[in-house]
Amino acid sequence: MSERLSSGHPRLDGVLGGGLPANGINMLIGLPGTGKTIVAQQYVFTNATPERPALYLATVSEPFDKILRYGQKLGFFDRNAVGRSVFYEDLGTLLNEGGVPAVLEQVSTLIKERRPGIIVIDSFKALSAYATGAEFRSFLHDLARHLSVFPASSLWVGEYGEDEIAAAPEFAVADAIIALSTTRAAERETRSLRILKLRGSDFAPGSHAYRVTENGLDVFPRLADPVDISDYALDPVRQSSGVAALDGMLADGYWQGASTLCAGPSGCGKTLMGLHFVFNGVRQGEPGVLATLQEHPTQLARIVEGFGWSLDEEGVELMYRSPVNVYIDEWVYDLLGAVERTGARRVLIDSLTDLQLASPDETRFREYMYSLVQRLSRQGVGLFMTSELPDLFQVTRLSQFGVSHLSDNVVLLQYIRDESAVRRALTVLKTRASRHEPEIREFKIAPEGITLGEPFVAAPAFE
Repeated sequence: MSERLSSGHPRLDGVLGGGLPANGINMLIGLPGTGKTIVAQQYVFTNATPERPALYLATVSEPFDKILRYGQKLGFFDRNAVGRSVFYEDLGTLLNEGGVPAVLEQVSTLIKERRPGIIVIDSFKALSAYATGAEFRSFLHDLARHLSVFPASSLWVGEYGEDEIAAAPEFAVADAIIALSTTRAAERETRSLRILKLRGSDFAPGSHAYRVTENGLDVFPRLADPVDISDYALDPVRQSSGVAALDGMLADGYWQGASTLCAGPSGCGKTLMGLHFVFNGVRQGEPGVLATLQEHPTQLARIVEGFGWSLDEEGVELMYRSPVNVYIDEWVYDLLGAVERTGARRVLIDSLTDLQLASPDETRFREYMYSLVQRLSRQGVGLFMTSELPDLFQVTRLSQFGVSHLSDNVVLLQYIRDESAVRRALTVLKTRASRHEPEIREFKIAPEGITLGEPFVAAPAFE
């Protein structure tokens, strides 16, 4: 079963190991509003041809006219294909009058007349109400036999919950089961897709986020790269942090492709330090991406202009997303796409705190960050991440998300109370495969950016 049925969406096909196995019986399940009918029509218009048309059979769940009316608003809906390569049939009246035997007879007749390449039954679950247990099983057997005789791919759409899979007999017949769901956490809703069954094929396990758009489902496969121990080239050239004194503390800067975590309380200069890193690279011919969930572009433009930079500089790519409605799954694919499109060599993520709040759970967030760090490292792209700490004066932990151990470098910014003032302090806590100076140094934010002072002679307690 090597031939595949494409959804028209490369990432969804990738989750399915290249697409649904052709000529199989595939179940598309989920509660109302999850996008099942949209996915079914996406498959229909992607695969239907005049020689191998598509049959879309409506039963008694979704009104026939509503399927057509809302379907016409989708970007992939082709009016010219309807009646030529896509045929809609309403089985509702037939089902009410003759039950499932009449539906079986009509499906057999339509297969002989149209010789379709794809058949959709929406809703399939509604059929079970028109037959007893034994009668419905007999109907399933006969329907599966008719579909196996003529090579056609079937999509059975139904408002099933995952808890029904063990009891409903139609799931035993199915070659593939795709489940769509919506999860609510506080005021945030996340849509996710899971492959529960796929005969004769591998697939990407776990939950994959998606959005319902006018062009169908936009799927963001779970980013969870396996450990890859194969060798890759490491460039010995260092990347400047953008702050000369800090480069000295880091033994001439960061390794190329290294990841750096800059942690500290609000207002201590984390974003500014990340901007130094990116704009310094841009002015050395290394394009950079500013991936921010903190500052609106107007606010960020004002900040960078105050230090002599500009968001309009060639080589600077701004990727702003509001933390209110961001999917970490979508965000990470947007970031990887921006890096590939621009040839970026440096990336700033500001901040991990906002990004973690967009993740449905802590484990998944760590999977994404591990995979992202590894991918950028293998491409030789330097990554600078900011993380906000809750304590102003006494630091008890670096990261709430388990990211510090993934980072090659860790820079701590914090406040120190003096007798009559609050002073900013910087410490390099960690550099992987490199020496560093673990001094506590005062730093100031001036019009020219960050400047470092001398080490504290007697470092005050961090409290």
